[in-house]
Amino acid sequence: MRRNLISVFLAAVLVTIFCASYAQTRKPNIIVILTDDMGFSDIGAFGGSFVPTPNIDALAKNGLKLTQYYSAAPICSPSRAGMLTGMYPGRWNFTTYLDNKKHNRDAEQTDFLDPAAPSMGRVFQSAGYATGHFGKWHLGGGRDVRNAPGFEAYGFDAHISTYESPDPDPLITATNWIWSDKDSIKRWDRTRYFVDQALKFVQSNKGKPCFVNLWPDDVHTPWVPRRDDSYTGNFPMGHEDEMPFKLVLKELDVQIGRLVAGLKEMGELENTIIIFTSDNGALPSFRGSRNGGLRGSKLSLYEGGTRMPFIISWPGKIAAGRADNRSEVNAIDLLPSLAKMAGVKLPAKYAGDGLDRSAVFTGGPSLRNGPMFWEYGRNDIAYRYPKAPHRSPNLAVRSGEWKLLMNSDGSDLQLYNIVQDKNETTNLSEKKPQVAGKLKKELMAWWNSLPRLNK
Repeated sequence: MRRNLISVFLAAVLVTIFCASYAQTRKPNIIVILTDDMGFSDIGAFGGSFVPTPNIDALAKNGLKLTQYYSAAPICSPSRAGMLTGMYPGRWNFTTYLDNKKHNRDAEQTDFLDPAAPSMGRVFQSAGYATGHFGKWHLGGGRDVRNAPGFEAYGFDAHISTYESPDPDPLITATNWIWSDKDSIKRWDRTRYFVDQALKFVQSNKGKPCFVNLWPDDVHTPWVPRRDDSYTGNFPMGHEDEMPFKLVLKELDVQIGRLVAGLKEMGELENTIIIFTSDNGALPSFRGSRNGGLRGSKLSLYEGGTRMPFIISWPGKIAAGRADNRSEVNAIDLLPSLAKMAGVKLPAKYAGDGLDRSAVFTGGPSLRNGPMFWEYGRNDIAYRYPKAPHRSPNLAVRSGEWKLLMNSDGSDLQLYNIVQDKNETTNLSEKKPQVAGKLKKELMAWWNSLPRLNK
């Protein structure tokens, strides 16, 4: 009897040691929540007051929020390309949103992301991760582009996506358009559907690390709230009004709460890195209130078009309740940073533009060692622009405290101390000619390094 008790005790000790060792060596799940057209201050954690967003705010309370995080572009497709590849989107001929082939030619851009491009999905898949994409894609497919590569070409094992993809889910694409009242899963339930699929994917790969893109699109117009909600407008008219926006934002917050609760229920929350951010600034911005008063909006290289809310949570690894107002981080930094945090090696020939900023996420603030570049607006044919004073020049660079904007022909030079003047009100290009001259030279060199499809 005594021998049996000792054996049971030793077995229990070994199991405990094994479990502890496994927990320490197991790679973390990674979920990247990329919202669509969410402004810098839409959510409460970043000063928003439209509706309470307790679930998204809870992510910030349990993790880190950055106030100087930037998207790779002020519009959808290039922003997503930059995040996925860790490279400036212009390097892969992304300049604005993908549309039909004529529009893409007019915009001097590609029809879809080259499958030879680096991909976060492929990097993590090669490291043994189960990889899934649930939500909007907008990197090829839709309209008259029927030859876009499938999700598997970019390293994704599973996918559920919208009209703007190579393989739209029929439940959310009853017609050949972004949304329809005929869809089996209505627009107001679309994020719920994506969250359900993401949780199902993690559950079905239990015991294996998962990399998940969760890219909901319901904060992008048209805002179509649930019919039985408190919305009193004519359905679906008024879908760019403030009331339907508030209801859509409220529903998004509910679904983020369901995601976190689902991970916790299956015992995966403690081992999951969750990122919450947006692809570009808000439009309409309701008198700038959705962009925190920043100048610019979607379609602009001023801060309102590219400075995004950013939250990262990893219980026990990232200190809770921190706000970093100092560190500049760009979407192109996520690939090298997440790879470092997960202990995943990047391909030997990978030559990304992003920096490893994992120390910012898990340690403390640090200034960026290198500039950030943007472009938007190669012509007046295929590009839309906000009205003055929010239309920007078509090139921008930020280096430390300085941000320079100018047109690609060298005109309209604007220099701002972006730390002291985040609203970009005082052009210092004439008072600081040496700073402006240096940044102009760097910006032109970067611009000239990008490939051109139509020359």
